[in-house]
Amino acid sequence: MLPIRPRSALRLLSALTLTAALFATPVLADTTTAALAKAPASAPEVTATIAAATAAEATASSGWNNWSCKPSAAHPRPVVLVHGTLGNSIDNWLGLAPYLVKRGYCVYSLDYGQLPGVPLFYGLGSIAASSQQLAAYVDRVLAATGAGKVDIVGHSQGGMMPRYYMKFLGGAPKVNALVGIAPSNHGTDLGGLLKLLPYFPGAAEAIEHLTPQGLTDQMAGSAFLTKLNAGGDTLPGVRYTVIATKYDEVVTPYTTQFLSGPDVRNVVLQDLCPLDLSEHVLVGLTDRIVFHETANALDPAHATATDCGDVFS
Repeated sequence: MLPIRPRSALRLLSALTLTAALFATPVLADTTTAALAKAPASAPEVTATIAAATAAEATASSGWNNWSCKPSAAHPRPVVLVHGTLGNSIDNWLGLAPYLVKRGYCVYSLDYGQLPGVPLFYGLGSIAASSQQLAAYVDRVLAATGAGKVDIVGHSQGGMMPRYYMKFLGGAPKVNALVGIAPSNHGTDLGGLLKLLPYFPGAAEAIEHLTPQGLTDQMAGSAFLTKLNAGGDTLPGVRYTVIATKYDEVVTPYTTQFLSGPDVRNVVLQDLCPLDLSEHVLVGLTDRIVFHETANALDPAHATATDCGDVFS
């Protein structure tokens, strides 16, 4: 497994300190972290440990993926959360999903991009195929809730992939807003994507003999991204928000995450809170300043200024 560099470790520590109140389920988060920290080196045992932790997490996810939830007048659109590369529908959203549920949203999250023989670590398959999974999931959410449109919030690959769904699979009329948290909109290099591995114990072993298309599709200049971005970044009728961190070590430079076009707001996290040192992974997992800005993007009519104090919100 690739080591975490000292500077990245410092950023992790600083960001974790800043976001001390991050989880709505702190005991569960501590249990999961402890389980992963004790995970042995062998891939089967790592997989079993993570599976047990994920099963525990799923118990706490009852606040979201509630198929009987009906959107309120205050929040008339369900929110679909789209995890990032190597993530899944539970682990990626243990912070943000309860945060949004507490604020009255109907919240849903899907798994996509699964590879045969690779459990728990998703977002690895062809992104075009993953977009089809998102299309089917959005239709399911709309049917269950009776809503006319959804809002989508995605982290990393999950902030970019919905653009393919909207552009090529007829999704744009079904989406009101897309919020991308550290999205790979214009790609990065393979080295950057491999920096994700230390954050996902067992992932390196699970994909050791594979070259996942979900990674190669995100490389700058790939055929997938060339097709996605041809003719412009945005589509009419959809509001776009990108939230990026200057300390992103995966999608680099961080400015490649930004979109150009109408109804776009590109946000740099450190412009909201200069003290926030969160990098690529933590901005989606734990950062309550990001969470507050996401809530603003979902409900701009009632937005309030985002600053360092939102870590306690």
